[in-house]
Amino acid sequence: MDKNLERKRQEERVGRYLKASLKQAGVTYEDLADKLQAFGFKESKASIASKLSRGSFSATFMIAVLRAIGKESVTLVDV
Repeated sequence: MDKNLERKRQEERVGRYLKASLKQAGVTYEDLADKLQAFGFKESKASIASKLSRGSFSATFMIAVLRAIGKESVTLVDV
């Protein structure tokens, strides 16, 4: 399989996973922007939407998002 295609698919899966996690937690992008400040991230609603749409962001951003919404664990098979 083409490595670029696999990477794109993984980015899509990760973006969908975080979007679903936010929805499940009842957290909007605006709420998340406020919560991320506690983790040293200065994000806007638009920048969060862009990152999640692309599915391309740092691991530290992903971990901060998960911590901000109170998610304590992730099972990789779910991503």
